[in-house]
Amino acid sequence: MIGKTLKSSFFALGILGLMGVATELEPATPCAKTERDSCSVGVASWYGPGFHGKRTANGEKFNKNAMTAAHNTLPLDSKVRVVNIATGKEVTVRINDRGPRYGRSIDLSEAAARALGMHHKGLARVAIHKVDDNDDDDRADNDGGGKS
Repeated sequence: MIGKTLKSSFFALGILGLMGVATELEPATPCAKTERDSCSVGVASWYGPGFHGKRTANGEKFNKNAMTAAHNTLPLDSKVRVVNIATGKEVTVRINDRGPRYGRSIDLSEAAARALGMHHKGLARVAIHKVDDNDDDDRADNDGGGKS
């Protein structure tokens, strides 16, 4: 009897997989195969309030209310779209600093963390998509984050 139930369960999961319905055995990939060079998955954290007003790697003062982030290898002043994999919320940020540490992929400003719904948890699994410089994307609101 147990064998028959088990076979039925695997059959149902197989049918759902063929229909394109995500199952726990086969989670959806946050980065499409065509995006392998421009998308990565990792853990995001956010800057604490003690960094507000301090100089970033590109020379500007850090503004916790601007849509900015720190990344170890992406070019300074480039833009990325960050997607919270758990919630689907997304935000575009400008890279203005280096970091993070501790095995994380990106450090977000407080405003970006709030927009992604990860402010209270502190960490979130995210997909990081490079944004083409030619894209006219107004989701990166950098007012107040300029050089002083």
